Amino acid sequence: MARGASVSNRAGMRALRPGATFETDQLLAPGEAIAAYLRAVPLRPLGIERVALGAAFGRILARDAVADAAYPADHRSTMDGFAVRSADGVAPRRITGTVRMGHAPPGPLGAGEAMRIPTGGVLPDGADAVIPIEDAEERGDELIPGAAPAAGDSFTPRGDDMAAGDLVLPAGRRIGAPELSVLATLGRIDVEVFRRPRVAIVSTGDELVDAAERPGTGQVRDSNRWAIAGGLAALGCEVVHLPRAVDEVEEIRAGIAEGLRRADAVVLTGGSSVGARDHVPAAIDGLGAPGVVVHGLRVKPGKPTVFAAAGDRLVLGLPGNPTSALTILDAIASELFRALTGERGARRAAQAAVARERFAGRRGWTWYVPTILDDAGAARPLTLRSSHTSLLARADGYVVVGPDRVPIEAGEPVTVLRYGGAS
Repeated sequence: MARGASVSNRAGMRALRPGATFETDQLLAPGEAIAAYLRAVPLRPLGIERVALGAAFGRILARDAVADAAYPADHRSTMDGFAVRSADGVAPRRITGTVRMGHAPPGPLGAGEAMRIPTGGVLPDGADAVIPIEDAEERGDELIPGAAPAAGDSFTPRGDDMAAGDLVLPAGRRIGAPELSVLATLGRIDVEVFRRPRVAIVSTGDELVDAAERPGTGQVRDSNRWAIAGGLAALGCEVVHLPRAVDEVEEIRAGIAEGLRRADAVVLTGGSSVGARDHVPAAIDGLGAPGVVVHGLRVKPGKPTVFAAAGDRLVLGLPGNPTSALTILDAIASELFRALTGERGARRAAQAAVARERFAGRRGWTWYVPTILDDAGAARPLTLRSSHTSLLARADGYVVVGPDRVPIEAGEPVTVLRYGGAS
């Protein structure tokens, strides 16, 4: 096969060799690319480990959390007031005792009786309503209702929150503060979670210098690795930083190989385009099948993205431009890493807004347009400059334009997706 030709690979896709040019009709939409990759490389979680509840925040639940009993275990008052029988209507009641928090009621409740009860207190047997303290008058040991209570007033029934056998948290759920509360309520003092994938980052480019160095003419600080590291950490990955690789096939291949020795996946930034010095695809293919699965997406920014694998391990080639690299990781490649972390049904932070200005696009393509929200909550597109490091830091999120809804005119509704994955 001649250098620069387009060749079919195991995914049924067409992968570009260095020196080729992108053929627009061969580029895949984001969803198509993810589906094709997962057919070729069925990524899955990397095992299960048990961690203490205090260390479970941000982890991905590996086993369903099922309620073992009814919660609450008893009828509990939602008001400070008086436990009563609704059948007694507006008749005065004799106050026979007080329910204390953390204790069982002092006894059952008979006809014509009432008991003082705090918010959260357990209703005594025989009671089917609570009269709030402000809706009744207490005269010595007698209660005078302001109105007749209805059965079910002002208490939470037994099992109203969770019934025995309820699936409360499914496996694949990211554990946040609400999930920690549920797990603690169920008595899960340790939790089975999926192991965090280790992901090695290799920056490529002759122009890169460390963030601590002062760049010379034509040089730039290696900022991409830190942006990508943050994005990967937000997805639940552990990051391994590897040395930069200069723009030579063998050095890039050595960097990838080192990453595969030390980690479960490798992310490269730079060198994924089709220029004479963009060697990432050739370096990946030299590491064994399946190699490059997808090279090039029908998106802006980030068209030169590479989805590849060495055996069953993910190798992702991101563009060198800062905006492109982080956008592709957040909007598209995050799905691949979620397959490794085990996260399912991620809830992305989004905000409904109205377009303040026109959002341009290209029919048949997917554009991720950095967006800023004004004080009134209206969305305005920022000028897309893939090489600008500060662009995404100034943006409140991005709007997906296309492939069919192009353009979005001023005054039309839009959804602004927040950077950083799930909420």
